Amino acid sequence: MARPFKTQRDPQATPRRAKTSFTKLAVDENAVAEPTQRLHKLLALAGLGSRRDMEALIASGRVTVNGAPAATGQGVTQFDVVRLDSRILKLPFVAELPQVLIYHKPEGEIVSQDDPEGRASVFDKLPKVKNAKWIAIGRLDMNTSGLLIFTTSGDLANRFMHPRYEVEREYAVRIFGELTEGQMTQLTEGIELEDGPASFDSIKAQGGEGANHWYQVILREGRNREVRRLFEAFQLPVSRLMRVRFGPVNLPPRVKRGTMLKLEQKEVVGLLEWAELPVPSAPLRQLTQREKLKATTVFMPKVRRQRVSALDRPPRDAAGGEAKVGESRPYRSKSGAPRNPAAKKPAPKKNENRRIRQTSDLAVPDTQKKGDRNKGRG
Repeated sequence: MARPFKTQRDPQATPRRAKTSFTKLAVDENAVAEPTQRLHKLLALAGLGSRRDMEALIASGRVTVNGAPAATGQGVTQFDVVRLDSRILKLPFVAELPQVLIYHKPEGEIVSQDDPEGRASVFDKLPKVKNAKWIAIGRLDMNTSGLLIFTTSGDLANRFMHPRYEVEREYAVRIFGELTEGQMTQLTEGIELEDGPASFDSIKAQGGEGANHWYQVILREGRNREVRRLFEAFQLPVSRLMRVRFGPVNLPPRVKRGTMLKLEQKEVVGLLEWAELPVPSAPLRQLTQREKLKATTVFMPKVRRQRVSALDRPPRDAAGGEAKVGESRPYRSKSGAPRNPAAKKPAPKKNENRRIRQTSDLAVPDTQKKGDRNKGRG
C-alpha cells in the first residue's frame, strides 16, 4: 500500500485552538480555613535576614503578596504568591527538622555578625544552609574558648538562652592563684557585682601545677564576663576559660579546637524533646552512605563570605539584576563590580632571545643501500 503524501501546513494560517469553557468552582463555606503563618517569620526562615530586618523590608514596600503590597504582621498561606522585587520566593511553610552544629571555638574569634573593626568572627566559618540561617546559642568572649552551639531553630535557641529556663553552663577555669575554702563557699552563696548579685551553683577544685589552679564551675546565667568577674572579686585573674557543657550538650573530646560537628537527626530529635518543642511530623529523611559518614565526621571549617540580609541589598532593578526589554545586562565580576567588555587581557610578552628550531637542526638519517639490506642473512 502506497504511503500517502503528508499535507503541508500553511505557515500563515491562524492556528486553531480548542474551545474550552471553564466553570468556576464554588467556594465551600464549610471547608476548613487554610492555616496562615506570619510573613516576616517565613522570610527570616528563608535566610533573607532577621525577623526585625524582614519587618523593615515589608514596610519598605518591596514585598508583595498576590500582586498587592504586603503589610507588617500579615499572614500568608502556601497558595499565596509572595514576591521580592518581582522575584517569586519559595517560603518554608512545612516545618522541617532543624539543624544543630557544635563548634569548638578558639580564642581570638568574636561571636557577632557585624563588627566595625573587622575582626575574625565565628560566623565566617559556618557552612551554607538552604532556606535558613544559623543562630548562635549563647555567646563567648573573644578570649574564651569551648563549646558553641549553632541551630536553625529560633525556638530551640530561645529555650537554651532565655533566663527563665535557667539552663546550666559548665566551665573549666584556670586562675593564677588558689581559692580558700571560705572563698569557695562565698562564691556559691553569692557576691555583689556591678550589675547585681551573682554566684556559682557549684565549684570544684581540679588541681593544678605551680601557681596555676583549675576549677570546675556551674552557673545558670549568661551575663557578660560573669565568670571572670566573680574570680576577679578576690583578686584572682582568670588565665584560661573554656566552656565544656551547655545544658544537655557536652563538648565531645574528638571535637578539637577550631573544628565542627553536625548532630545527627536522632540527636536533634532528642534536643527538641528535652526543650519540650514539637517534633516535625514528617518522617526523617533517609541519608545516603556518604551523608551518614559526613554527618558523623568532625571537619575543619573554611572561611567564606557571609550572606547579606535582603534589606541591605538594593532592589534588583536598581542594581541591574533584571534587564528590561531591549536592554542588555551589564558585565559584572565575581565581586559585583562592573566589568569593561572592551578591555582585553594583556598579550603575553615575547622573548626576543628565544631561538626557533630550524630544519637544519634535525638529524639527517643515514641512507641505506639496496645491497646492505641482505647483509648478515643466511
